[in-house]
Amino acid sequence: MKDKSRHVINLPRRIILGDGAVDELGSSIRETGAKKAIVLMSKTPLKMLGDRVRKILSGNGFPFKIVLVGSGDSFSEAKRIEKLLSLRRGRDKAVIVSVGGGRVIDAGKIVAWRSGLEFISVPTVPSHDGIASPLASAPRGKRRYSFYTVMPSVIIGDVSTLAAAPDRYFSSGVGDLVAKYTAVRDWRLSHSLRGEYYGEYAASLAESIADRIMKCADIIASDKFEGASILIEALIHSGVLIGIAGSSRPCSGSEHLFSHALDLVAGYPALHGEQVGIGTIMMSKLHDCDWERVRETLLAVKAPVAAKDINVSEKKIIEALTIAHTIRPERYTILGDKGLTRKAAEELARSTMVI
Repeated sequence: MKDKSRHVINLPRRIILGDGAVDELGSSIRETGAKKAIVLMSKTPLKMLGDRVRKILSGNGFPFKIVLVGSGDSFSEAKRIEKLLSLRRGRDKAVIVSVGGGRVIDAGKIVAWRSGLEFISVPTVPSHDGIASPLASAPRGKRRYSFYTVMPSVIIGDVSTLAAAPDRYFSSGVGDLVAKYTAVRDWRLSHSLRGEYYGEYAASLAESIADRIMKCADIIASDKFEGASILIEALIHSGVLIGIAGSSRPCSGSEHLFSHALDLVAGYPALHGEQVGIGTIMMSKLHDCDWERVRETLLAVKAPVAAKDINVSEKKIIEALTIAHTIRPERYTILGDKGLTRKAAEELARSTMVI
């Protein structure tokens, strides 16, 4: 039986940020005590950084193998990689390194978790806080679920690499960070009405992250290098908060439920952070908060703020709002137990200019 009086916090051992930070990959791997490195990369990161990673690891005299992550979902790719490399829990003295975006990082976390290995996260796009959290996301049927895997032992944020990412990934990162504005309010509401555990330290830090991002939106929009620095620091702090809280509560609430519902009814129409940002606009209105400030922040970084911006019909937005409360019924939010009626959902979306 799980001891509810005991809360274990696993945090990264090392976080390296800055221009050229990827050059620390070799020394970071050596510090894990591993005998070899398994480096996961998808096509674009391989093209961008493959030669550099090979040079870094070869120069350190460290045995390594680069494995291409295919087009499958993160869980399927993780299982394929385990089979390809004949990984067995407790038998391999290796470290898993993911260099890439969300799917590559999630696949790496899943491989490390299932194989009992340490994990190093090297994000190439500043699009969401999964780069530093112990959670991974994978589909089950038509729905996508988040589940605990491993906290990265090392996180390397190479700002020059991140700054080269397309603008869309910047706006997605901002969307995932402003979500903390409503996630914390949902958490407090559940604590007040349902007696759910609530951590004031994690909640206050999450709020400060959202507030800073809203204040820095113009910088993020105008200076990609400085913007990448701000985003990667905030995204890492956000992911670490999940480890501190032992739950995604400080970072994920009703706005995420809306995004997952939209995935279900509209087939993953946009990036996760883009959808979450739109959800945050509407959930801020439900919480009677400054939803216009959230919207202005997203507009400043050219993030989508309406259904038409992500090519979703008004009907799908309304449908997603009405079923969002069913996505994780055990997680109480401003949507309540019964959710929104179709009329209330339409009024909410229209009043916030989402439709």
